Amino acid sequence: MKMHSKGLNFYYGDFQALYDVNLDFRKNQVTALIGPSGCGKSTFIRCLNRMNDLITTSRVEGEILLEDMNIYDPKVDVVELRRRVGMVFQKPNPFPKSIFENVAYGLRVNGVKDKTFLEERVEESLRSAALWDEVKDRMQTSALGLSGGQQQRLCIARALAVEPEVVLMDEPASALDPIATQKIEELIHILKRNYTIIIVTHSMQQAARVSDITAFFYMGRLIEVGDTEMMFTRPGNKQTEDYITGRFG
Repeated sequence: MKMHSKGLNFYYGDFQALYDVNLDFRKNQVTALIGPSGCGKSTFIRCLNRMNDLITTSRVEGEILLEDMNIYDPKVDVVELRRRVGMVFQKPNPFPKSIFENVAYGLRVNGVKDKTFLEERVEESLRSAALWDEVKDRMQTSALGLSGGQQQRLCIARALAVEPEVVLMDEPASALDPIATQKIEELIHILKRNYTIIIVTHSMQQAARVSDITAFFYMGRLIEVGDTEMMFTRPGNKQTEDYITGRFG
């Protein structure tokens, strides 16, 4: 699965939020997007599964290719796109339903009715999200009764249930305590065996721990991208170095 952006410009009304972003994502690797608040990294990740379509004044120029398909082609089925490119948000957002129905939700939306298949996919997804052992005896209880860290892993399971190729994570641990954050980071390491993962993080330490590739954004522009170890030890750009060493941001 290849995904990349080509000459991507993005506007909110008259305000240009992204400038000519060209970025490749590698299969089975974690790409971290870093940069100061307001630099465009969350806007960019939301372009990758057309979440910004929900903003009426938004406008996109350029292409985002999933394999050889431009996801902004008018013929693209956005529901199918969001099945292939799943998303986990900053704050856990379980539905006010049972744990089982939260994970089964996307499958039901996609027309799956087979009870045995649903049960198997829900269990597989919860196992993939390292949550099954904690919830297997309370599948019919409300997901809102889970802790914050469990709710976020439930949201990851919900994203995985429809078998995406890419998983987007927009600051997935920023609302969590250190122990829950560690569990999410350990989970990311396991998930990349099967998925391409793109994560926005405000924590450079987290980017250094979980990612293979790091991309640095500043004021709507992609300043530098490279192997994470190189970016954190030998960045090629002075702005990147200043940000990583804490001189600004």
